[in-house]
Amino acid sequence: MGRHGFGIDVGGSGVKGAVVDLDTGELASDRIKILTPQPATPAAIAETVVEITERAGWSGDVGITIPGVVTHGVVRTAANIAPEWINLDAKALFSEALGTSRAVTVVNDADAAGVAEVHFGAAHGHTGLVILLTFGTGIGSALIYNGVIIPNSEFGHMEVGGREAEHQAASSVRENRDLSYPEWAKKVSTVLNRFEDLLWPDLFIAGGGVSRKHEKWVPLLTARTPVVAAQLRNAAGIVGAAMAVDTGVRH
Repeated sequence: MGRHGFGIDVGGSGVKGAVVDLDTGELASDRIKILTPQPATPAAIAETVVEITERAGWSGDVGITIPGVVTHGVVRTAANIAPEWINLDAKALFSEALGTSRAVTVVNDADAAGVAEVHFGAAHGHTGLVILLTFGTGIGSALIYNGVIIPNSEFGHMEVGGREAEHQAASSVRENRDLSYPEWAKKVSTVLNRFEDLLWPDLFIAGGGVSRKHEKWVPLLTARTPVVAAQLRNAAGIVGAAMAVDTGVRH
């Protein structure tokens, strides 16, 4: 039957969860998605996480991503969720909500996606410096060197031309401003060019929900570094979350 885990990916617009085949990186159940509560307070998110596990009929260990810096289970930043998350012990919160009999691991959302892409996706087998960027409500980032995640990079908050990168080039910016893909691709390229000048990566991986439509915008990017779509698309966070429990990823 193989090894299975359960991952939940908390985003600015949706909370998604599924059973994951840990040997193949494929979802082993239907994905369950619930709109992110507004405001996205710890109590509201914890309730949503419990609902997803109950709807899935899952009683085992759970890996959970958070869109912010996470160190040793404690959330340190909260750009696209409620400020009450800052300095909150999210591992303790979710452990209490889900029941202390099961292991709970909490990791940064983009780092989880990066782990999944290293093992099963576009970063697999790549050496050198790889930067995965998840384009959604904000821009998450995973810094990967020779297959190893360097956690909590948070490049989406880097200043580019006087403004945060994610305020210019997140997928939500395209939607909110009704930008065409060519118009948005110019903004993404400006951000990538700044990352290139500072970090000189060998590969960019474009993830997040908009990666499903990568053919409409990735070819339009003008970065000098190769850019490829995340192979696991928007499921990468779920897969990486489930893997974090299995491998004991430290954050």
